Amino acid sequence: MQSQQAPTPEPSRVQSSNPNSNTKNYKGFVAGVFSGIAKLSVGHPFDTIKVRLQTSPPSRFRGPLQCLAQTIRHEGLLALYKGATPPLVGWMFMDSVMLGSLSVYRRLLHENLFSNNNNNTMPWHSPNDPAAAAEPVPPLPLPAYGHGLAGILAGATVSFVAAPVEHVKARLQVQYAANKRDRLYSGPLDCVAKIFRHHGVRGVYHGLQATLLFRSFFFFWWGSYDLFSRWLRERTTLGAPAINFWAGGFSAQVFWVLSYPSDVVKQRIMTDPLGGGLNDGVRRFPRWRDAAKAVYQEGGARGFWRGFLPCFLRAFPANAMALVAFEAAMRALP
Repeated sequence: MQSQQAPTPEPSRVQSSNPNSNTKNYKGFVAGVFSGIAKLSVGHPFDTIKVRLQTSPPSRFRGPLQCLAQTIRHEGLLALYKGATPPLVGWMFMDSVMLGSLSVYRRLLHENLFSNNNNNTMPWHSPNDPAAAAEPVPPLPLPAYGHGLAGILAGATVSFVAAPVEHVKARLQVQYAANKRDRLYSGPLDCVAKIFRHHGVRGVYHGLQATLLFRSFFFFWWGSYDLFSRWLRERTTLGAPAINFWAGGFSAQVFWVLSYPSDVVKQRIMTDPLGGGLNDGVRRFPRWRDAAKAVYQEGGARGFWRGFLPCFLRAFPANAMALVAFEAAMRALP
């Protein structure tokens, strides 16, 4: 429960009874920018190790610590932030779209599927009973699975922004040459330009279907975030930032435990050679199942969890801080 403060509505508790709620839609989009900055600052080094483990042959690195040590030894500390420019801009925009659309979808679902406004009297009163007008039923909160549905819709929406950003980021992260002159792509803009020149928009959006599948697991992220937030509000005296931190961290770990195998396949697809004029090799995975089959053939069932440790370690602090930043901005914005 909130202590010694005027209660502020959490975004996870939709207040659609407010007639001006639809005028506040901008808040989620603005607050999402702050979430993206926080997420990148804390999480990108973990992400670089994760992507390298996911996409390299099993013989290249024995584990995340060796990958980390070799990366720093051969390429320097800043190599952990390789490919950071696309997500710095992209995650600000991505989180703005994701969290802004999430707020809108929450409100729309609450108003159209989960609202009790059409039956706004106590159940023991007859509709014609004058006492009914004196005892209105308070608006029901959006249930956890309603938050999950909003998460799926927000995940699909942001996929059209996330797919090209994550595609470029992944290709930059798996360039192992310490000398920039030996790399195929000198930077994110060069990467986009070369892919577009030889493969068009479809090449830039390579991996979109895999991204849509991966982000459908947002159902579990935002559904569990609501459950954790509600439990912490009811069972503890933590203030809002602490609730956001713990609920954000735990729900992110729920999401990654369930979605990680699909992310491994997605990264394989996004780092697969495109061929053609790029001269980057021969394409191996024309379909999602081809990439999944290759992962299994190379490492068995364990192959779908390669690189999970740095991802799991990153999930809590990066997403916890991102949601603290998001919820704080939501409370601060007029």
